Amino acid sequence: MNYDVNIKGSGKNIKESGNYWNRACECMPRNELKKLQLERLQVVVRRVYETVPFYRRAFDEKGVKPDDIRSLDDLRRLPFTTKQDLRDNYPFGLFARPQSDIVRVHASSGTTGKPIVVGYTRNDIASWAELTARALVSAGATRDDVVHVAYGYGLFTGGLGLHYGAELLGATTIPMSGGNTKRQVMLMKDLGSTILACTPSYALYIAEVMEEMGVRREELALKAGIFGAEPWSDKMRAEIEQKLGIMALDIYGLSEVIGPGVACECPEKNGLHVNEDHFIPEIIDPETGENLPPGQQGELVFTTITKEGIPVIRYRTRDISALYDEPCPCGRTHVRMARIMGRTDDMLIIRGVNVFPSQIESALLEVGQTEPHYLLVVDRKDKLDELEVWVEVSEAVIFDQVKRLEALEAAIRENIETTLGISVKVKLVEPKTIQRSEGKAKRIIDRREL
Repeated sequence: MNYDVNIKGSGKNIKESGNYWNRACECMPRNELKKLQLERLQVVVRRVYETVPFYRRAFDEKGVKPDDIRSLDDLRRLPFTTKQDLRDNYPFGLFARPQSDIVRVHASSGTTGKPIVVGYTRNDIASWAELTARALVSAGATRDDVVHVAYGYGLFTGGLGLHYGAELLGATTIPMSGGNTKRQVMLMKDLGSTILACTPSYALYIAEVMEEMGVRREELALKAGIFGAEPWSDKMRAEIEQKLGIMALDIYGLSEVIGPGVACECPEKNGLHVNEDHFIPEIIDPETGENLPPGQQGELVFTTITKEGIPVIRYRTRDISALYDEPCPCGRTHVRMARIMGRTDDMLIIRGVNVFPSQIESALLEVGQTEPHYLLVVDRKDKLDELEVWVEVSEAVIFDQVKRLEALEAAIRENIETTLGISVKVKLVEPKTIQRSEGKAKRIIDRREL
């Protein structure tokens, strides 16, 4: 059987197949799926070895050649790829295809102001649309639906990722992006939006604005939501479902792997199905790098087996999860990953944007007039994440004029916002206000209740 990554579908086929976009792949017998994974893994390993100098060196250092990959178990013989590797090869050093084959570039925030750049061939875009179409159909979407995409557009992968999936599905697609929430509510009501795609915190904020506007949930046609790009819990899910009257499903992805659509929940809401015909997931011990068995928590690792523009081999996500291979009542055979339980590094996700303390530190150093002590205070107010940066000013500055302090605060805020691409609050505090640590500095206070 030929499992083409670019499968077309129709509303009729979707309804008859029980909420699958691509039943042949999503419900593929495990033995056939593993055979397909091995074939695709062998192809991508050979391709990166021949076209990407970084991987050739990394493979040679590990003493492994493409011909050594004879089974899926041999995957663990290959080297890991890290975010630092992408930074070190900025911008195009890990691309496996020439620039003439790259039809789109996306980027995620980096720790030094330089983004992580990823490229897509035309086939990559088609594959990505296939994956997000699967997620939408899992939520009950058909070509008769109206998909309201309120993820950010631009270099962020969220907006366009869901957008292309909705169009492939044949649904009416509304490319709203974020912000201007009253207008969002008006258009959802007037255009009959049935599927909402955004961050979970923004979904709650939309519900709050609806209440302020006097719009009852019954006045909207919404039936389901695809929510991701930030941590959330079942408690938050229940609140979203109650306030909007919808089914809320979790979607997972990251730019380095492809974007949203790497995995998504089915209506069973018992883990996110990883699209294993495109990605091979692993769980490793973050300290030793050794593989862990199903059901055990560890660091999530992905190998892309269909990506052309920038394939990644054993990419360490730093996300903590677990994999479950028990059959799912929905009929899908792909393994499920647990909702992300934390991270092995100090990255924060604020309104869908990756934020590292080192980014803040670099921005502060550029401004000057502050001590090397700062604190990131994260809270969730009015259903939206809020970041406040506490900064110790120097002794010479603290007794300065109020206007100069306000100017310093404004300069710091502007520099941080330029670096991160999101709004922040800045609080100047006196020297020695921020608690010192004898070990690793405590840079983050996360007050969010998910």
